[in-house]
Amino acid sequence: MSEYQGIRAIVTGGASGIGRATALELQSRGAKVAALDLNQGADEGIAQIVCDVSDQASAEDAVTKAAVLLGGIDVVVNNAGIGARGTIEDTPDETFLALLNVNVLGAVRITRAALPWLRQSKSPVVVNTCSIAAWTGLEQRAAYSTSKGALQALTLAMATDHVREGIRVNCVQPGTADTPWVQRLLDSAENPDAERAALDARQPMGRLISADEVAHAICYLASPRAGSTTGTLLAVDGGSHALRPIPR
Repeated sequence: MSEYQGIRAIVTGGASGIGRATALELQSRGAKVAALDLNQGADEGIAQIVCDVSDQASAEDAVTKAAVLLGGIDVVVNNAGIGARGTIEDTPDETFLALLNVNVLGAVRITRAALPWLRQSKSPVVVNTCSIAAWTGLEQRAAYSTSKGALQALTLAMATDHVREGIRVNCVQPGTADTPWVQRLLDSAENPDAERAALDARQPMGRLISADEVAHAICYLASPRAGSTTGTLLAVDGGSHALRPIPR
């Protein structure tokens, strides 16, 4: 029997990138999955539910629809997020607030709405998609780093608040991932190929991480077999945070 047999999972930002890879991986392991996203995916067997995590009513409605459709909720993957470039000097307050609203409060809204179902689950867990930006200073990422640092702190706070209920809360800390969002940033550069080569060269492993690698880590943290894993911040960054190889 699959480790995910009978597990019901929701994944925000589940129509593309890491979210889509996670939804597909959960499904392949036997879970029933709903992808919550502003955009609709087309993956067979995965329920597609429109959701704007920046809006309280939309988040509550989407979670309720998913719970009814799946017959409950055991796993919440808070993956929806947005990014921005800039220092504090050239990033307006509105951008900081927008990132906090989606990247942090989005996770709050979805998890809060899912708590009644998680409390009924035998294997309740929340996994937040954080970032290496939460614990490594990245150039031109002031607002993004702020939001991911807050999400990391929120993960630990939630894990503490709900540990006695048996609800586990963890997060993954991806490095730069090869996703459509990163590709759009590269495409906006003067020389996308040179920018990609430079980005690869900055990674200790010499390449970007894949969405599937992050999805695998999320599925480990969410698995019923990881029942003693909570309050964990799992790096999936190709060594970017801890390793400093000599350039060659």
